[in-house]
Amino acid sequence: MTRHRIDDLLAIMARLRDPERGCPWDVQQDFASIAPYTIEEAYEVADAIDRGDFDDLRDELGDLLLQVVFHARLAQEAGRFDFDDVVHAISEKMRRRHPHVFGDVRHADDAARRQAWEDIKHAERAGKGEPADPSALAGVSAGLPEWRRAMKLQQRAASVGFQWSDPTPILAKLAEEVDEVRAEFADAADPARLEDEIGDVLFVTVNLARHAGVDFSRALRHANAKFERRFRQMERLAAADGHVFGECSLPEQERLWRRAKALERE
Repeated sequence: MTRHRIDDLLAIMARLRDPERGCPWDVQQDFASIAPYTIEEAYEVADAIDRGDFDDLRDELGDLLLQVVFHARLAQEAGRFDFDDVVHAISEKMRRRHPHVFGDVRHADDAARRQAWEDIKHAERAGKGEPADPSALAGVSAGLPEWRRAMKLQQRAASVGFQWSDPTPILAKLAEEVDEVRAEFADAADPARLEDEIGDVLFVTVNLARHAGVDFSRALRHANAKFERRFRQMERLAAADGHVFGECSLPEQERLWRRAKALERE
C-alpha cells in the first residue's frame, strides 16, 4: 500500500494553483471565495459522524484537510505564512493551553482547569495587543455561526452565575417569547420587530438546549433529516395513490404527513 504524506497533498495544491498549468477554477479562488466551502466541509464531517459512516468520514476529513491546505497555500503565495507555520502555531497553542499535560501544573478539579484555560486565552489576547476587556464575554468570536455564538455567550454568562438552575423558567421564557411573536403577527407584523422577536425565540431555544445538555446543531440536523425522510415518504405515498404531491391540496398533504409519521412507528 502506497503511503501518502502531507507533502503529497501540498504538492497537489501547489500544482492546482499554478497560473500556467493549474486548474482555472482553483487559480481564481481567494480566501473569501473558499471560506463557505470550509464551513460546508466541517458540517459534512459532522454529518458523517452522525450517520456512523466511517468510510464517508475518512473522505470528508480529507475534504476538510484540503480546505486547510488551500488556505495555507493562498497565504504562502501572499507571503504571509505557509502550512508549516499553521502546524507550528497549533502545536505551540496546544502545549501552551495544556500545562497540566505538557508541564507540571496540576488542577484541583474541572472548574479550576476550565478557569485556567480561560486565563491562558486571556493572556494570549493580551499578548497580541488586543484591548483589555474585563467582560466575561470577552473573546467570543463574532465569526461563529450565530447559534454557536449564542451558545458561547450563554456559557460565558453561566460561568459567572447568570443562569437558571432548572429548565422550568427557560420553558416559561420560551412560551413568553412565542406569545410576543404571536402578538407581532396580530399587529400586522412590523418586519423589524418580528425579526427581533423571532431572534429572541431562537436565543431562548439555544439556551434550553444548552441547559438540557443537547447539542443544538446536532438536534437541528436530526430534525432536518426527519423532515426530509417524512417529506420523501409523502411524495412516494402520493405517487402510489396516482397523484402528484405538489398538486394535492394542503388538507390532502397533511393527511399524507400523518400517514408518513404512522409508517415510521410501525
